[in-house]
Amino acid sequence: MIDPPESALTGALGPPEAMTPARLPVPAGLGRLLVLAVVFVCAACGLVYELELVALATYLVGDSVTQASVVLSVMVFAMGVGALLAKRLRCRAAVGFGAVEAALALVGGCSAMALYACFAWYGQSRSALVGFSLAIGVLIGAEVPLLMTLIQRVRRQDAGGAVADLFAADYVGALVGGLAFPFLLLPCFGQLTGALVTGAINATAGGVLVLWLFRHDLTVRARWALLGVNVLVLVLLAVGVLLATPFERAARRAVYGSSARVAVQTGVQEVVMTGGTGPGVGAGRGRKGSGQPLELYLDGRLRVSADTEFRYHEALVHPALAGGPHARVLVLGGGDGLAVREILRHGGVRSVTVVELDAGVVRLARTDPGLSRLNQHSMDDPRVHVVTADAFDWLRRQGAHGRHPAPYDVVVSDLPDPGITASTKLYSQEFYGMAARMLATDGRLVVHAGPPGTRARSYWTVEATVRSVGLATVPYRLPGRPADVSGGPDRLGGPARSAAEEEHTAAPPPGGPRYWGFVLAARHPPRFVHASDAPHLGGLTVDELLVGRSGVARARIPGLRASTLMHPQYLD
Repeated sequence: MIDPPESALTGALGPPEAMTPARLPVPAGLGRLLVLAVVFVCAACGLVYELELVALATYLVGDSVTQASVVLSVMVFAMGVGALLAKRLRCRAAVGFGAVEAALALVGGCSAMALYACFAWYGQSRSALVGFSLAIGVLIGAEVPLLMTLIQRVRRQDAGGAVADLFAADYVGALVGGLAFPFLLLPCFGQLTGALVTGAINATAGGVLVLWLFRHDLTVRARWALLGVNVLVLVLLAVGVLLATPFERAARRAVYGSSARVAVQTGVQEVVMTGGTGPGVGAGRGRKGSGQPLELYLDGRLRVSADTEFRYHEALVHPALAGGPHARVLVLGGGDGLAVREILRHGGVRSVTVVELDAGVVRLARTDPGLSRLNQHSMDDPRVHVVTADAFDWLRRQGAHGRHPAPYDVVVSDLPDPGITASTKLYSQEFYGMAARMLATDGRLVVHAGPPGTRARSYWTVEATVRSVGLATVPYRLPGRPADVSGGPDRLGGPARSAAEEEHTAAPPPGGPRYWGFVLAARHPPRFVHASDAPHLGGLTVDELLVGRSGVARARIPGLRASTLMHPQYLD
């Protein structure tokens, strides 16, 4: 860059700060160290804002790959814009940096609360996500040129050395911020308060640097203006901290209604339950009494509705157990105990192993009155053994070091929809290969494969991936109703259509998913039957299952590739 002549700057703006040594209240060496310390703090805060946007967007919208890509690409672009805009502030670097840090602290600190408000009261947060990514990126990008100017005014050095020192402090600060976000801020403060606290640290660091270390560069008017702005920002952030809890309660009521009675943040996800407190409420089939039915939300997405969950779990469990021996059963996921309830209705079951990632869900399945009544206290049955682990990692450990664990007659994969990026590995060729290794010779694997109507390509990719590990498959579906929560609840169902209507419909009507989709698999073509000694089905009929098998077969998408860890196919 070619700087304008000093005389031009002097005539227009007075003595240019960029050209004169700063008058500091401390020795130059210490002053330089303090500037680098502020660089460190600002870098840590900036990365926290970035991670907070990605995490909150993933929670509210889903699809972490897309949300991370949007946030990072927009923010990096905006940082370049901010760096260009900061060139005009270099002649008043101290005042400019103080104003930038105050604005960044306010925007970044309040971003989580604003995004959650948009989601709760307006039903979408994508536009706000892009807007905040752009604003925060511009402000972060403006920091480096201004800090470079300030550090050169403390003690002149060659440009290469100054850049090296500045970016070293910046990168180390980013490391600390990146580690502090998941291991300190989220566990101790949560998303909303964590962002507000980060903003307060950011404002304090910027204010101290400008108002104390570079105070001689400020006019009296500028000093009081920056002091007032920083105090106002800190007051607003403090008010935000005080109001964070009531704000979160109000937003939760806007999302879930006034019936939300359980809201806990486990180490894995947010768990919210509504309804299920009246006499008989949440008892599934044939329930009596008053009150709202129990609904279970995980990270804002409806996973269980007591009105219809029994249809889903009967369709998931009973075809697999009716096709042969079922003394030993493995459930991957299913920490709510509802699939286990259906499994235990078969008299021949001797043991059930449940591998569930979230111990908090299992705890609620055992202790919450509504959920434990809905699962008929299945998780307290002595035949049930619960393992708290990631299903993929647990399967991998079973075959490690030449181990040969006892095989299972049935493996039930009751996991989130494959469209949710975090669960993609649980629908991979590697995962199904390890699951197949756990099967007995005549064992069966049944998989919840997502909606075959609205996400047909994803559903048939699951089926192709199961076939790719050497298993024969029987795909089938069951009528449900459209999702009404952003992100696509996996198990929400509604009034079923008749078998006759189902038989003549290969694709769902417009407006959302009409089906749950499943895949039954075995080493030999599995029998898709209902055994004579099987328990009575209260939520669906054998005819519905048979029609669901023939109906979904007509909508097959041939030629799909199997999904692997390195080449996931569920990003549509």
